[in-house]
Amino acid sequence: MVAASVQDRDSAKRPLLWTRLDHPTVRKIWADQGFSGRLVQWAADTLRRDLDIVRKQPDQRGFQVQPKRWAVERTFAWITMRRRLACDYERNPAHSETMIRWAMTQCHEA
Repeated sequence: MVAASVQDRDSAKRPLLWTRLDHPTVRKIWADQGFSGRLVQWAADTLRRDLDIVRKQPDQRGFQVQPKRWAVERTFAWITMRRRLACDYERNPAHSETMIRWAMTQCHEA
């Protein structure tokens, strides 16, 4: 957890590093424009991972679904469909992770 006053890109290094360590086969990471800047080069140099910034079209007016972002939004929707995961009731992070994995397994059955 970080303070709300901290920019997303400034707090992203730690989770990206853990993703690299826990999931070494992940090679490409998608992020929105809030993560652009030096973080992209840091991910390439330090983690040897491609941090791809999903940008809106230059002529876009109003709301439009962004490429690749729908997968993340859909995943969050699947997780929150499970009542127990609508709020963070778990005290143990490992138990919370287990509940998320359980919810995702159920979503793929539907």
